[in-house]
Amino acid sequence: MGDGDPVGVAVTHAMASGMGGIRTSGDLVARMQMTRGMKIGEAKRFVANTLAVSVDELADETMMREVREDLRLGGVYQMEGQPKGIEIKHHIAEILEIEINSVKLFRQHVG
Repeated sequence: MGDGDPVGVAVTHAMASGMGGIRTSGDLVARMQMTRGMKIGEAKRFVANTLAVSVDELADETMMREVREDLRLGGVYQMEGQPKGIEIKHHIAEILEIEINSVKLFRQHVG
């Protein structure tokens, strides 16, 4: 053993799965915290308003699965006809009105 940082894995996992990660809206809230320096309450309110749901609904897996499918924001499972990979990030960047580096780089290379 001794490889890597065992605490680093826990922190990464906590960030990815916070508020259910992509099961609900944790990834979207975390993006607003990181890109705009928002506190968690402010980030939750921003995401809730942007998605036209209540703050409580952000943590509801059933509600958020429907919202994410409708807005093409991805989810835990790849569904036929739903976007994948960079396309999901493109939709997230567009809806949250933020810049995501991988989307920016992709656009530069595609044209």
